[in-house]
Formats: sequence, structure tokens, C-alpha cells
Amino acid sequence: MSVPGPIIRISGGHRTTGVTDPSDRSSILRPHLDAPARLAAASGDGRPPGVVLLLHGGRENSRQPVTRRQLTVLRMIPIGWAVRRLRPELTVARLRHRYRGWNGASASPVDDAMWALDRIQDRYGAVPVVLVGHSMGGRTAMRAAAHPSVLGVVALAPWLPGGEPVHGVAGKDVAVVHGTRDHTTSASASFDFTARAAGIARRSVSVQVARSGHTMLRRWREWHRLTAGYVAAMFDDRPLSDVVPVTADAATAAAVGRV
Repeated sequence: MSVPGPIIRISGGHRTTGVTDPSDRSSILRPHLDAPARLAAASGDGRPPGVVLLLHGGRENSRQPVTRRQLTVLRMIPIGWAVRRLRPELTVARLRHRYRGWNGASASPVDDAMWALDRIQDRYGAVPVVLVGHSMGGRTAMRAAAHPSVLGVVALAPWLPGGEPVHGVAGKDVAVVHGTRDHTTSASASFDFTARAAGIARRSVSVQVARSGHTMLRRWREWHRLTAGYVAAMFDDRPLSDVVPVTADAATAAAVGRV
């Protein structure tokens, strides 16, 4: 299966030191950067009406460089295909972080995501962006949502520790999807985040995927359908409940749907 549209490589290093050579879409890297971030986008011709930025998962602590063959990176590829099938006019971009880990107060992938959002604006102009993040990428997305270009976040099995700040999603749309058999990240922590964000987010929902775990492989069609559906709803400014009907959850004070 192939991704529609050409692949445009927008490559560079750390967002404060990365460079892009318009005559060469392959990587141009500062030599002192031990682990450059890379951004690749699939789009049609001209300026797109919007961009979806995919953020992969990782580890709590690791300074190992991310490679293109790591499973967390590869898992985002079919997610992008699902979005492009539903909304082929959108540009789907994939970010490969510098490091595999979050790395404590450094929050390494957040800086990469902000760099990528700046590069997207450089490349396409002031286009709206929806962030789609899995696991650590979900946590990254919640923080990077503070970028002015971001409309909303679709967080898939996100890693959202207790007390994770919610100010980044102020005024943004938030959709959290978590499997009921996830033993890697906490669904209850995800729904707690959504409940705390409800007071400042523009709209927020949580959805449980029954009989599915952290890798999103079991019942993958539901994961892909939900992701593409929430992305479309955010760009179309439609209610998030159009994707999955939600009801108030007394335990979490969040709007929760189940599939």
C-alpha cells in the first residue's frame, strides 16, 4: 500500500539550530548534532488546507537516537494512511524525534515537535495543524498544542502521568483514545487528564477501545477510524461526539465513549 501524493522531506536538526536547504530535500545536518530530528510530509500540489503531524512513541529515559525502523516509528505510517484515505486534501507529516526518551525535565520530544511546527509554517504558511500522538507522542502533543498553529490533539494510548499540565490544550480540541487492555500506559490517567482539561479545552472527549492494548494492533481498524474521524471533525469544526457518542462519566467527570 502506498501513501497518496509525493513525499516532501523537510529535514534538519534541533529546532533552534536545524537547517533546510531548499535545493536538497535530503538531510542537511549540523555536524555537532548527535541525533537530528527529521520531518517528512506527504501532500498533494500547492498549499494544503491543513496539516496532520504524527508523533511517535518512545521511552521514559533514553538518549539513543531514533531510527526509521523502530516499531514506534513504523506504527504511525498506517495511521497516516488512514487519515489520507479519509481526507486526501490534507498534508500528513511524520516527525522522527532526536532521542527515544522523554528524558525528565528536558522533555526532549516537545522541543522537536515545536521545531517541526515551525518548519511546517515555513513550508506551507499559516496552515492549521492537528497533532496525532501515540504513547509518549500523546504526551508530546498535549504540550506542543500550545503552538499557535495547532487546532487540536488526537492522543492514542497516551502516556499522561498524574499531574501532567493541561495548560497547553487551552482553547484546543482534545480527543483521547485508550484501549481497555493497555498495560503500558494508564487509561484512567488519560481520562483524568481529559477531565482536568475540560475546563480550558475548547472541546474534549475520551474513548475506550474494548479488548485492545497499547500497540493498537488488536482492533486496529477502530483505532484508524477513530483517528481519521477526529482529525476530520477538528478541521471541519464539527462536534467530536459525531465520531463516537459520549456520555458523562461520573467517576472521571469526563465525556467518555466506548467502541
